[in-house]
Amino acid sequence: MKLLLRTGLTLALLLSCALSAPAEEKADPLAAWKPAFDPRGAKYTYMLSNVSHPSIEGIAVGYKIRDRVWELSKGQIYVDFRPLAQLGGEKDVLSKLKLGAIQGMLCSSVAAANVADTLGVVNLPFVVDTFDKLDKFRNDPALFKPFGDSALKQGIKVVDITGYGTYGWATTVPVKGLADIKAVNFRIAEAPVNADIYKAWGLKFTVMPWPDVPQALQTGVINGLDHTPTVCNITKKFEVAKYFTEVNYAQGLFIHLMNKRWFDKLPPDLQTVLMTVIEEESAKARVAARLQQEAQIADAKAKGVVFFPLSEADRNSLIAQSRPVYEVWGKRIGADYLKKVRATLGK
Repeated sequence: MKLLLRTGLTLALLLSCALSAPAEEKADPLAAWKPAFDPRGAKYTYMLSNVSHPSIEGIAVGYKIRDRVWELSKGQIYVDFRPLAQLGGEKDVLSKLKLGAIQGMLCSSVAAANVADTLGVVNLPFVVDTFDKLDKFRNDPALFKPFGDSALKQGIKVVDITGYGTYGWATTVPVKGLADIKAVNFRIAEAPVNADIYKAWGLKFTVMPWPDVPQALQTGVINGLDHTPTVCNITKKFEVAKYFTEVNYAQGLFIHLMNKRWFDKLPPDLQTVLMTVIEEESAKARVAARLQQEAQIADAKAKGVVFFPLSEADRNSLIAQSRPVYEVWGKRIGADYLKKVRATLGK
């Protein structure tokens, strides 16, 4: 009886401890970015969405905007930045932005073309294809104002641009040039302009959501990835795709979209604060993105990833093959505007 009693008490004690122990909590991936202030007293909330991780400089800008706006508005505006698709995928978030359910979005440039065709100009091959051209495009009112005004009919302001590097090909087999490309099946983004580019280039491709990429690479469903070195290294795609061809045909961009109706209701002094901070921090983020790409390439090379520069002959070949894309999208974007962009940035 004593043995049974002791056994029963032990089991009861263990059960009690198990029930009282708190459930193991998952680590918060955004813990390092929590605000150092209490936002509950803000008069206005600017909810800003993004689908990616703030370890990318073009996304981390959301937190920098948050902190400076809070400071300069004296706690009147809280920029509630929500990365990592907390508010849904880009198509869903764009719908919420138009309705005013959220107020802002750092939208990928490929998805932004669904808002207004003119926004697709930055996705075209070999147009805004370097960091220098991106800065020139952003800082030239004759180029950026038509771009920024193109979504106003949708009730959306285009206020600025940040980036995540220069597009090329991460592959599981070496691609030193176009002669090696026929054996590669590329994953491309879910955007019509990307599909048109790859059709014009005569390359095999699969349109695939980003979350499906890791398994597809590992299983060989795809053996190539159309993306930037920064994203490929940070998201560990280089652990499978050990080669990168520096095609450098476009910049990976986030377009800062804002609900115009919400903005127009802000007092003029707070409008100035918000727009000034976004412009200044976005400019800093573009510089940071350039430095980050250099650092990520160096890190990838140190881990054994092999980089191949695309030859001038292959580059010219891809530009020539892109003519149908320029013609089709020129009609949608505006032929005169596209001509002006290409002529200005080509100088």
